[in-house]
Amino acid sequence: MIIEVKVPSPGESISEVVLASWLVNDGDFVERDAEIAEIDSDKATLTINASDEGIIKLLVEAGDTLKVGSVVAQIDTSAARPTNAPKPSPKAEKAPEKIAEPTPAVTPEPAPGPVADAKPEVAEAADSYNLHISPLARKIMQEKNVSEKDIADYISSIRIGKADIEEVAAAKGRPAVAAAPAAAPEWGGTRDSERKRMSTLRLRLAQRLVSVKNETAMLTTFNEVNMTRIMELRKKYNDKFKEKHGVSLGLMSLFTKAVTIALKHYPQVNAIIDGEDMIFHDYADIGIAVSAPKGLVVPVVRNAEVLSLAGIELKIKELAQKARDNKITIEEMTGGTFTITNGGVFGSLMATPIINPPQSAILGMHNIVERPIAVNGQVVIAPMMYVALSYDHRVIDGRESVGFLVKVKEMLENPERMLFDGVDPSMALLQI
Repeated sequence: MIIEVKVPSPGESISEVVLASWLVNDGDFVERDAEIAEIDSDKATLTINASDEGIIKLLVEAGDTLKVGSVVAQIDTSAARPTNAPKPSPKAEKAPEKIAEPTPAVTPEPAPGPVADAKPEVAEAADSYNLHISPLARKIMQEKNVSEKDIADYISSIRIGKADIEEVAAAKGRPAVAAAPAAAPEWGGTRDSERKRMSTLRLRLAQRLVSVKNETAMLTTFNEVNMTRIMELRKKYNDKFKEKHGVSLGLMSLFTKAVTIALKHYPQVNAIIDGEDMIFHDYADIGIAVSAPKGLVVPVVRNAEVLSLAGIELKIKELAQKARDNKITIEEMTGGTFTITNGGVFGSLMATPIINPPQSAILGMHNIVERPIAVNGQVVIAPMMYVALSYDHRVIDGRESVGFLVKVKEMLENPERMLFDGVDPSMALLQI
């Protein structure tokens, strides 16, 4: 029976995708639910999975632009499994015992893998195979639940021919030579150039950024935040916070909480234009800009105004990991009411972020730099951060934009106020 593999719909309003890469070769035997291809849409990178097992026939090339629903491959389910095709491990149910932490970067020492981290009795059995496996291969072994025994069984089933014996005999007389380190890539000294096609995500991002500049009355206002109290708070409580919640206390959760309080005081900043109307939101869906392998994506933390700092941190961590693994969905990146972007992680001192449409404002965080400031008539050295609010002047006036940024500054410089919805704790206690 021949089964057609079609391009799935990444989401509403998306009619075309680009087949970024094939994860299998033409004529391979594929398992049911195995990932066989990656597709790029204008919002995310998704994978295509095999609906059944069999021999696959590829019908399109990597890099082709395809309509949603078009056929990209065929799977012959009636084809017998090749004798050299590895069978699913019968011990798949016990896979958690063999799965280890992700393999670290390559070092001169043997890279740790599932064998090194497994139980002692499993490690002893695996060591006897004496296989030289690269860190990348070990990672794929973990994902596919393939053990060293599976590989050894597969190798033992391969028929050894005359050419193989001659190659082994020739190698036997040569001294072992350590692999030479890869030469550092050279730059300059030539007149060469290389043309690369823009990915769908990058092309769409370029179009959106240009449209924002052309279709909005964008302005940017700046302020600076004394991060002393925030840094002290994190230093004092981060260990206890991590022990209780399983995640570190980061700057992003504190900024997100400060933003949600400021949005309550300045709802205009949380509004959007729809035709001749303005839509105000009584909730804060905060987009967090994340640098992913395919480009910038903005997953959304829903109802951030009701989440605790730990809840915000856990959600940001989950969404950021999905974005870096290209597992983020369209639904997780749409519907935000306000965006925060942190250029400081790359060393940016000051910049003007561009609004993420149809939102009306975006907050830019920057690098924390120790510099002298005046405090109570004295010059002190303090960790300072410039913050920038880019906003659509059609929706937000100068009073709202400046007031919003000042409120964010107040929350960060006096973090205890976040417990009282931005009100001074003494005034809250006295109910005045």
